[in-house]
Amino acid sequence: MTESALWYLYLVRCANGHLYTGVTTDVTRRFSEHQSGGIKSAKYLRGKGPLTLMYQEQVGSHGDALRREIAVKKLSRAQKLALIDIVDRSAI
Repeated sequence: MTESALWYLYLVRCANGHLYTGVTTDVTRRFSEHQSGGIKSAKYLRGKGPLTLMYQEQVGSHGDALRREIAVKKLSRAQKLALIDIVDRSAI
């Protein structure tokens, strides 16, 4: 029986202040790919650095991650910033 990889949702802030939402099984690796601006980085993020990883959330399965990504992408900017702020406060 094989284990399914855990999936994560993440938000990245670009130098221009825009927020990018994505999903991955390895946030550190994916963020490094985005920062490099190479072929594996998201086209949207190329040339928009420096980038800052603002938020990450363990979601579960790939399907769950995609559903959560769609839900977060539908949020307003203010709602996304509130989500980030809640996590920042819980770390204190």
